[in-house]
Amino acid sequence: MSMTPRVLEIRRQVLSKNDEIARGLRDRLRAHGIFTLNLVSSPGSGKTRLLEETLRRLVARGICVHALVGDLATDNDAQRLARSGAPVRQILTQGRCHLEAAMIAQHLDGWDLDACDVLCIENVGNLVCPSSYDLGEDVRVALLSVTEGEDKPLKYPAIFNSSDVAVITKTDLAEACDTDMRALHDNLQAIRPGMRVFETSSRTGAGLEAWVDYLVEQWRAREVPR
Repeated sequence: MSMTPRVLEIRRQVLSKNDEIARGLRDRLRAHGIFTLNLVSSPGSGKTRLLEETLRRLVARGICVHALVGDLATDNDAQRLARSGAPVRQILTQGRCHLEAAMIAQHLDGWDLDACDVLCIENVGNLVCPSSYDLGEDVRVALLSVTEGEDKPLKYPAIFNSSDVAVITKTDLAEACDTDMRALHDNLQAIRPGMRVFETSSRTGAGLEAWVDYLVEQWRAREVPR
């Protein structure tokens, strides 16, 4: 006898519970005037490096930013991000390939949310599972590096279609990798027409100020008087 119907029903129940928690979490964060983004990508896209540079620039602008970073094991990424001067907490998923809203809510305990302006969530490196899990974010950001191939959005349409913004990373390697940037942009727009796209290089700093300007604008648009 096929177990598919039961598996699908369990999956629906899990996602429904997550969505319920995410709605409450989103209301909680917005009540504190916090702008929240969820960064998703495949492993090796340069997500942690980009986030480290993003945190450093937000801190330099006097914006109070906190970060949560998910990983299967080790707190290596949290240690790297802490060099930015922002408060950082590691979420160990114990083998799960994605973060869930309940994990985010749990790891906010003890932080002074009234003092926080922006919350950055670095999801587990995976382009499949995170697409189904709302974390209460305002903006979902899909990262892809020029080393991954122009057809990445076509291979993983769900994650890019569910994202609000795309950030292309490691653009300093585009020529060496013979990356067709026009094709990459076209493929992103084919999956998510009108998607805002940023080209960045954490090594050279190219595009980072425009990216951070966007985040600050989004935060100010959502800011709640305290």
